[in-house]
Amino acid sequence: MADRSKVFKKTSPNAKLSIYLGKRDFVDHVDYVEPVDGVILIDPEYLKDRKVFVTLTCAFRYGRDDLDVIGLSFRKDICAMATQIYPSVPKQAPATLTPLQEKLMKKLGENAYPFTFEIPTNLPCSVTLQPGPDDVGKACGVDFEVKGFCAENLEEKIHKRNSVRLVIRKVQFAPLNLGPAPKAETTKQFIMSDKPLYLEASLDKEIYYHGDPISVNVNINNATSKIVKKIKITVEQITDVVLFSLDKYTKIVCNEEINETVAANSTVSKSYTVTPTLAANRQQRGLALDGKLKHGDTNLASSTILRPGMEKEVLGILVSYNLKVTLVVSRGGILGDLTSSDVGVELPLILMHPKPTDVRRTL
Repeated sequence: MADRSKVFKKTSPNAKLSIYLGKRDFVDHVDYVEPVDGVILIDPEYLKDRKVFVTLTCAFRYGRDDLDVIGLSFRKDICAMATQIYPSVPKQAPATLTPLQEKLMKKLGENAYPFTFEIPTNLPCSVTLQPGPDDVGKACGVDFEVKGFCAENLEEKIHKRNSVRLVIRKVQFAPLNLGPAPKAETTKQFIMSDKPLYLEASLDKEIYYHGDPISVNVNINNATSKIVKKIKITVEQITDVVLFSLDKYTKIVCNEEINETVAANSTVSKSYTVTPTLAANRQQRGLALDGKLKHGDTNLASSTILRPGMEKEVLGILVSYNLKVTLVVSRGGILGDLTSSDVGVELPLILMHPKPTDVRRTL
């Protein structure tokens, strides 16, 4: 995640506009989102009777940029907010200044102007779909961008030399109040067997943090004449593209096979550990990641937490995870162990970041 211990600065190519933010990760607490507070520094001699605006845009991008001419690329601004910085408009100026803005304006001088954006709670979090080796252009996904520019009006085409852009992220952290740990069970009745095979799987808790090992508790009661030859534990990432195409992608992000034999008329109760990581999935095209800042490292996308009553369609991309426990059972009979059947259960899995301790922003 972004470092909160410093101020982030971005300057336009002509060095006439600079944006300052205290952080680049803004937390979605489900019922409210942290406001985007910053300052823009202006060179007044460069304006030449033009105005200065700052915008905050949440955009959804789907498809490759080089395919846009044949209609296979899609971009939609989910939300766009704008404020006129110079000349100042009283109704658009922040009602109160944050401590960060006060310190920056004192340090930067009279040509520094504050801006504040309130991010609506119904917007998606930042998500990037991992590009393939041959993909070019901006990655697909949902991103947020703060842009400052010099123009006569908002509708004017903006040149890069007259603007400065800074990508930010809207992120969610795991809630402090946890629900019950997931648990699932199933039984399988085989032909020519009086008693069933029973499988129960459970997790130690409802939410796991990125990179933490996941403990899977497995209970097997094999009352049949069959033999359990292997146990498979799989973690799947499910990505729903709900805004544009209603596509759903399922990617395996962790797959462990345990050579655990459970003989006929016997029981086993054990715990196994799996750890899904981005490092083991660098080559998977289309895998959902938490939004990236520049080329910095990131992680598998966090599970999407929905506020009650929220419309899913506006969220662009929804991310969830499932953990599957599967028993590979040899059927025996004439073909011996050459044929087998699977017995499995599925558990919901929530992967998120822990809520960080509050770190005071410094200049």
